[in-house]
Amino acid sequence: MTTTVKIRPHALVRASGGPGYAVALVVDALGTGLLRPLLLLYGVSVLRLSAPATGIAMTLGAVVGLACMPAVGRWLDRGARSTVVAASMLVRVLGVTVLLAAPAGHVWAFAAAALFLGIGNQAWPAAHAALVATVADGRERDAALAGGRALRNAGLGTGALLATACLAGGTTALQALAAVTGLAYLVAAALAWSVHVHAHPATAAAGDDEPAPRMRALLAANVIYVFCLNVPEVALPLVLVTQMHASPVWSGAIFVANTVLVVTLQVPVTVLMSRFSRRSVLALAGVVLTVSYLGFLVATSPGPGWGAPAVAAVSVVCTLGEIGYAGSATALVTALAPAHVLGRALARFQLSTGFGLAVSPAALTALAPHGPAALWGTLAAATLLSSGAVAAERER
Repeated sequence: MTTTVKIRPHALVRASGGPGYAVALVVDALGTGLLRPLLLLYGVSVLRLSAPATGIAMTLGAVVGLACMPAVGRWLDRGARSTVVAASMLVRVLGVTVLLAAPAGHVWAFAAAALFLGIGNQAWPAAHAALVATVADGRERDAALAGGRALRNAGLGTGALLATACLAGGTTALQALAAVTGLAYLVAAALAWSVHVHAHPATAAAGDDEPAPRMRALLAANVIYVFCLNVPEVALPLVLVTQMHASPVWSGAIFVANTVLVVTLQVPVTVLMSRFSRRSVLALAGVVLTVSYLGFLVATSPGPGWGAPAVAAVSVVCTLGEIGYAGSATALVTALAPAHVLGRALARFQLSTGFGLAVSPAALTALAPHGPAALWGTLAAATLLSSGAVAAERER
């Protein structure tokens, strides 16, 4: 058991990379928030591609983008920090440029744009975590990582709302939004590069041949844990609208509530839980997520049921589990990995995260038609097993 840290806004900003870097995070998140809801529509409406072809290209871009992670890990271990963050943003500028230049009907041009965007999206989390781990340590680092996530969720939510409001403008609006997104990434890259954060060369080079910690149970569990991030965006809208025949307003309200709770509670909850070990918090988060999945099982089972309001109430519990997971998982990796292999450790963690995010929509949509027990029971069992594996794994 450790001492709880206090929230000091100025120290938190400094530990997160400084004011300029904080602005870069917000601008980058705004751009990503703008792009996420319009990318599929851009492929279908502007480039005249079929919806299945567009979806497959987006999925392949995200999955193939994971192939860059070993190189990113080695780059980070050579001492690069803000340069890698800026590069992850610049490669997305390239992706948006290819998207804007893609001729109608050319699926491969859209796939190339999705690949560049996927590379940037996969590289950014590891690069950001490595940068924060370089300028802060201990529980202050954990709070800074949590603060970065809160800022990013605020930017993503705001960008998504702006994009949704502009979608009624048709093809011209979609192209304009894509251009604004590319400009946002370019500004964010310049701001990130300007902070000039590097690891000490001696620290980065020492023991370069030593492999990163394997963390097998943690990485395997993370694939399951990360499903919680797609529950509000994929599973709940699917269940509420297609199975419970509830108004789509409920899905939107749950998504907004999830964003607001993450933005407001991520830092305080992470700081509050700093009195416990990171591994214990991560295991507890798995238990909370399991309880929420069982709550969804009861709320969505055939019969009188609890209805959409009950699903919304249980979603708050799910979000609390998500907050616990997000506040402890990356922090645990940065605490376990020696400095000279931090990049490779974070790259492996991002590989498991990216894989989980890639397969979870397909898994959730495949389980949902078989009933609540198949969907929520499977998630609950898998998450509880993952929580036990995290708790049982011992560090050397």
